[in-house]
Amino acid sequence: RLAPKTLSKKVRKELSRVDQRHRASQLRKQKKEAVLAGKRQLGSRDGPPHQVLVVPLHNRISLPEAFQLLQDRDGGIVHLNEWGSTHSFMLLCPRLKHRWFFTSARPGDLHTVLDMAKVADTILFLLDPLEGWDSTGNYCLSCLFAQGLPTYTLAVQGVSSLPLKKQIDVRKKLSKAVEKRFPDDKLFLLDTQQEAGMLFRQLANQKRRHLAFRDRRAYLFAHAADFVPNEENNSVGTLKISGYVRGQTLNVNSLLHIIGHGDFQMKQIDAPMDPFPLNPRVIKSQKDPDMEMEICAIDAVADMEEDLKVLMKADPDRQESLQTEAIPDPMEGEQTWPTEEELSEANVKESSKVVKKVPKGTSSYQAEWILDEDGESSGEGDEYDDTEHEDFMDEESQDESSEEEEEEECETMTIGESVRDDLYDEKVDEEAEEKMLEKYKQERLEEMFPDEVDTPRGVAARIRFQKYRGLKSFRTSPWDPKENLPPDYARIFQFQNFTNTRKSIFKEIEEKEVEGAEVGWYVTLHISEVPVSVVEYFRQGAPLIAFSLLPHEQKMSVLNMVVRRDPGNIEPVKAKEELIFHCGFRRFRASPLFSQHTSADKHKFQRFLTADVALVVTVYAPITFPPASVLLFKQKSNGMHNLIATGHLLSVDPDRMVIKRVVLSGHPFKIFTKMAVVRYMFFNREDVLWFKPVELRTKWGRRGHIKEPLGTHGHMKCSFDGKLKSQDTVLMNLYKRVFPKWTYDPHVPEPVPWVKSEISSTVPEVSME
Repeated sequence: RLAPKTLSKKVRKELSRVDQRHRASQLRKQKKEAVLAGKRQLGSRDGPPHQVLVVPLHNRISLPEAFQLLQDRDGGIVHLNEWGSTHSFMLLCPRLKHRWFFTSARPGDLHTVLDMAKVADTILFLLDPLEGWDSTGNYCLSCLFAQGLPTYTLAVQGVSSLPLKKQIDVRKKLSKAVEKRFPDDKLFLLDTQQEAGMLFRQLANQKRRHLAFRDRRAYLFAHAADFVPNEENNSVGTLKISGYVRGQTLNVNSLLHIIGHGDFQMKQIDAPMDPFPLNPRVIKSQKDPDMEMEICAIDAVADMEEDLKVLMKADPDRQESLQTEAIPDPMEGEQTWPTEEELSEANVKESSKVVKKVPKGTSSYQAEWILDEDGESSGEGDEYDDTEHEDFMDEESQDESSEEEEEEECETMTIGESVRDDLYDEKVDEEAEEKMLEKYKQERLEEMFPDEVDTPRGVAARIRFQKYRGLKSFRTSPWDPKENLPPDYARIFQFQNFTNTRKSIFKEIEEKEVEGAEVGWYVTLHISEVPVSVVEYFRQGAPLIAFSLLPHEQKMSVLNMVVRRDPGNIEPVKAKEELIFHCGFRRFRASPLFSQHTSADKHKFQRFLTADVALVVTVYAPITFPPASVLLFKQKSNGMHNLIATGHLLSVDPDRMVIKRVVLSGHPFKIFTKMAVVRYMFFNREDVLWFKPVELRTKWGRRGHIKEPLGTHGHMKCSFDGKLKSQDTVLMNLYKRVFPKWTYDPHVPEPVPWVKSEISSTVPEVSME
């Protein structure tokens, strides 16, 4: 008998290999069974109906004809929708043990397409046999691909109407045309009942695609809605929406986000009878399907009234709060009151202070190292006092608000399109054209001379750039992320470790059993304090979609998103312009900052959304746990929303520092071996002395420092690490941290149907003269 330690390493290694292979086999088997179980549950008796979104990608597509073919299913029971759009219906197929819910959306109706694609199990794209899709359909596909596509199928309508000899050629040409968007997908025909049957089999059996942002949240598509106003205020009340729970178990204590309307609390969850059972109780007549359908609907309504059950009621102690902002403590920044001895010492020091002439707004700390005519600098510090910084922040906010007003005055105006050339100029807005031309010039100047600004002649540079500092190295120089934060940072929430919090929440979703309405149940949600406009929006035919929020997702913080400019957008987009965000399941307006996407601790501010590289967009917005897709739109004057950038959510991190750089430039007037006289960077002696500690560089790679000012007109003697060229330019880099403005607005106006502009899509040649 051998001790365990005497077993050879080889035997233990072989045993571990066998165990590893067995474990891997078991995991593969479990994953396969889970995928098959989810696939079988969709559309079954115990699962939610298989929701199919039908999107026609060409204006020649006849949606009623397609729906007629889909409804004429042998042995199927059709329930037409009464709450909204006429192009939606429920199809029950007891023989196939499957039930379907078909909805539709026109590609020009942007919000409806994107919102319904968020909850659809499958998207059915209808193509034209000759062109596939038109410009509106192509724009719709761009938005859907950026948001994330669930399972989809391609169908062609109208091939049978073509001559028989052309049908094969048309299908080949169409398959080749759609390869760019759909490289490996098969085209199905939808002209006859037999072809519709083949399409149904494809929809039911194809491989499922999952969207990560919705798989970890419970969501519901409203099939019915009712509103009970409050006694005190009729404009708000309790909204009751009924539908099938999807995604995850829905808990009544969690918050609910209704897309386009905001976050709300739930009072209770009811469990009525399913109005669309797969096996209806009353099926008597096989000759008259209309009568059969009517009997089923009446029976379902009666069951709902008799068997209404209260599933859960909200617990006030466990219910999530609607608080979105932190309440700042005004006493948090206060210090202890000084003693009498400290006050007397301060009076003595105050009486012995030297009076100096300093620029308006200069702090006492800065005044200590301003050079007098015969004095020396006492230090190179460039940080401000906390009390003075508050004044600086107020002045900065006023300056930036005036800049934003100028930017708003320079917003682009969309030119009305006309087919006739003789009427084209009548609708051209010359003022808008001039403003757009000026914007193109600014963008081109930024590309040619990045971050370079002209030193003002009327204002001293030490006043104009008093909030900036010099850095020896942008990459390695330290910068405290908690330094000089704006007052808005007292209103937001921050995680000690966002990544660990996200992992723990997701792990709890996967492992912990949540009490509530299970996936596939037909429930009625009682949502409190909802405006009456929500139910009016639903009664007009618009979809009503609700997502449950994960913990902390109602709270405000700083969101960072990686985006890339859309190739179809040619207009320049400046930082701090108001944009429309589609982030995961949320929709809001904000004025973002643009910055470089790097792995450093400091990220340089970008003035324009560049076309060739990915940038990071920073805004104040409610917390959202990634992964989540991001779409950026810009509203034109005619109400259309133009897609300008797409990407994904990067992080929720208020400590990510966006640093704005300005570059002052000067010209070498006289050049010696390692010395040069530089002019045009400053225009008075005091500015040269103020910026003397900051390092200089040149476009040809030389580095140097200011030695001393010469005269009173801003000339200065500088030393460099090598001889300058006469065509070189001397530069000085100054930096300051910038923060986004609190412009978050959850209410986004409905866009008008998108139409392609007939104006040339080429970038105009801009003369810099």
